Amino acid sequence: MTIPGTTTYTLTVGEVAAASGAAPSAVRFYEQHGVIQAVRTSGDQRRFSADAACRIRVAKVAQRVGLTVREIADVFADLPEDPEPGDWGRIADTLVREAEERMAALRAHLEQMRSGGRLCEM
Repeated sequence: MTIPGTTTYTLTVGEVAAASGAAPSAVRFYEQHGVIQAVRTSGDQRRFSADAACRIRVAKVAQRVGLTVREIADVFADLPEDPEPGDWGRIADTLVREAEERMAALRAHLEQMRSGGRLCEM
């Protein structure tokens, strides 16, 4: 299915699931939360663009970094409909920066715990 002037949406939920390594329910979950987008056929079936599987694979990495699905959708919000390598490079830079910031915060928390200080003041 094609919307004039836009990306071609031909992949089914099952095809995106197989290509991304995610369960079909996860594909629907990512769509519901704005990480990927689908169009509906006249029979009310979802159809996804070719980059949906890539977005899910990147989203899974971002989740391992600690981003929420909402945060991932926000990162993807600026991606054009047909992302090019440079667009994905900007996404990678954002995720690397976020991972480094989170690791620095975790290191600070670890140091605090190792210092023997109290974790909670009572």
